[in-house]
Amino acid sequence: MRVPAPRRLLTALTAALLIVVGAVSAQATSPTASRGPVQADEKEPKPTVVLVHGAFADASGFDDTIALLQKAGFPVIAPANPLRDAAGDAAYISSVVDSIPGPVILAAHSYGGFVITNAARGHDNVKALVYMGAFAPDEGESALQLAQQFPGSELGGALITRQYPVPGGGDPGTDGYIDPAKFRSVFAADLPASRTRLMAATQRPGSVQGLSGASGAPAWKTIPSWYLIPTADKVIPPAAQRFMAKRAGSKVTEIRSSHVVMISHPDAAAKTIKSAYAATR
Repeated sequence: MRVPAPRRLLTALTAALLIVVGAVSAQATSPTASRGPVQADEKEPKPTVVLVHGAFADASGFDDTIALLQKAGFPVIAPANPLRDAAGDAAYISSVVDSIPGPVILAAHSYGGFVITNAARGHDNVKALVYMGAFAPDEGESALQLAQQFPGSELGGALITRQYPVPGGGDPGTDGYIDPAKFRSVFAADLPASRTRLMAATQRPGSVQGLSGASGAPAWKTIPSWYLIPTADKVIPPAAQRFMAKRAGSKVTEIRSSHVVMISHPDAAAKTIKSAYAATR
């Protein structure tokens, strides 16, 4: 018997609807569908960047560099370097690294480079070392020794010292400061005088005992390193930095800058750290 046309149309629509419903149900119950689309663009967490300042300064010198790194998605910590003695300063920064889960990039300025060279030792999660106008000592070397090893440093002639009492009545310690009258010309000649006057007034002294302390085995022998060399540096001569960078096998960038390269050129500092991340991720 011939089915009336309206009924034939209703039957065809019903069959089509059942096919669509079946397909949707199959998709909803499949393991792949239940997880949703694969998020190929999901980014892995970036390493924590630990920024270590040197003597005659504090962590605020990294402010602009931190802003650039945070904008790029990096977690950042800039702890206060004690600046008391070489081994103790390194032990403190090592304890900071101990508290961080996941990968770390250790970056430092000036005497902070001495500290990270020792603090990174034994930490498998430290993926890169970044030196910015910094010391990268070998075993047995001190910061003061390296600064004086090559001509060009004006630090010695600008230092003034003050004694401080040692708890328990031991021999007093000796702090070194940069003479405020010479601070800008030696430390930060490419910054405005209005800013360097404030920096000179608030500078944190470096213990002479710390600056003359000997380094242990250097972490740069086992951890890749990057080096940003300020070519107008009057604290650590550029020749000394080139020597240390070559010895460590560092990837080197040079820029016309005073010693405080992370302040006068935060973009270059951040770029160097990003390069270390890109090469070690």
